[in-house]
Amino acid sequence: MKPLTSWRPGGRTAVIGIPALWLFAFFLLPFLIVLKISVSEMETVVFKDLVSLHDGLLQISLKFSNYLFVLQDALYLKTYLSSLKYAAMTTGLCLFIGYPFAYFMARAAARWQPLLLMLVVLPFWTSFLLRVYAWKGLLSEQGLLAEALNALGADSWLLAAGAIAAPGKYMNTAFSLLVGMVYTYLPFMVLPLYGNLARLDLRLLEAAGDLGATPWVAFWRVTVPLSRAGIVAGSLLVFIPCVGEFVIPELLGGPQTLMIGRVLWDEFFSNNDWPMAAAVAVLMVLLILLPLVFFNRYQMQQRGRR
Repeated sequence: MKPLTSWRPGGRTAVIGIPALWLFAFFLLPFLIVLKISVSEMETVVFKDLVSLHDGLLQISLKFSNYLFVLQDALYLKTYLSSLKYAAMTTGLCLFIGYPFAYFMARAAARWQPLLLMLVVLPFWTSFLLRVYAWKGLLSEQGLLAEALNALGADSWLLAAGAIAAPGKYMNTAFSLLVGMVYTYLPFMVLPLYGNLARLDLRLLEAAGDLGATPWVAFWRVTVPLSRAGIVAGSLLVFIPCVGEFVIPELLGGPQTLMIGRVLWDEFFSNNDWPMAAAVAVLMVLLILLPLVFFNRYQMQQRGRR
């Protein structure tokens, strides 16, 4: 089979250029528009021109006060930290729950793996909003899950951990928020881990056993290090969307679980302050890009070792 670059002149350029054009049209260009709004002055429903010409004098007007206000205001800083905290907790819980399940899927018999994979993606067959609203019913005071947790005495543990505000009150708390986030984003952790663990060479575990390693030692010294790429990929797929999540905090969270997605909504639609909302959005995107930078560095280091 001939390589793609030999099919026609410029084949390599097309292969690279089409995805680059897609990213420019649907990510970079909208981001530049939001960036422009964030440094613009708003007059009623229109924005002042950033570049203007008056009496032969070219003027450039950039308003950075929104960024200064966001960086100095304690509410915004607290909201950013809260978003990072809940995103990190969700990522950790998804890894804790998803790794054993992905390991079980990868080690299951070949005839069962398609069924297990279907069970992971099955929730996507139902509307996202319907699934979140279902958790509202399950965690309400008369909900099945709430009554089961009360019967087990779990409310006292959650109250001691600060996850709920009162005994038996599970809705609009950090607990309900984390339950909804973990349930929603768990497949995004399981699928990369499964793909990585399914390709693991089992002969390495046999070699570790021949050298005297117990199954637990072989797991921690062989399986976990070799699945690091899946762990990193799954963690990024969970962490990045969790930072800007709006629907789950709005429906399942409470006032004490304020996240940056709700702040963006309020600035855009309640306060009608588009420059401020755009500044918050730009800072959130830059905040999300940090994990991607670390991931790229990790990939480069892995390639260098090879």
